[in-house]
Amino acid sequence: MSINKELYLTLIGAKIRYYRKISQLSQEELAKRVSISPSTLRRIEQGTYNQSISLATLMDIAEGLHVDIQDLLIISDLEKRLTGWE
Repeated sequence: MSINKELYLTLIGAKIRYYRKISQLSQEELAKRVSISPSTLRRIEQGTYNQSISLATLMDIAEGLHVDIQDLLIISDLEKRLTGWE
C-alpha cells in the first residue's frame, strides 16, 4: 500500500474540521486552545499546511478537541474506499 501524502493530510484536516464542528468550536476558538493562528488551523483543515504537520501540533489539536490522536491519524477502510485511496 502506498500512502498518498496529499490525500492523507486532506483526510486528517477533514477529521479535525469534523471534530471541531461537533464540539461547536470556531477555528479561532480551537486555534487559541492549541496556541496556533487561525490561519494555520485553516490550512491544516484544508490539508495545505506546507504538506506537513508536526506530530506535536497534531497532539495539541487532538487534546484541544478532547479526542485521541488515533482518531485523527487512523484512516478507516470505509474512508479509504470513499476517497479512492486504494
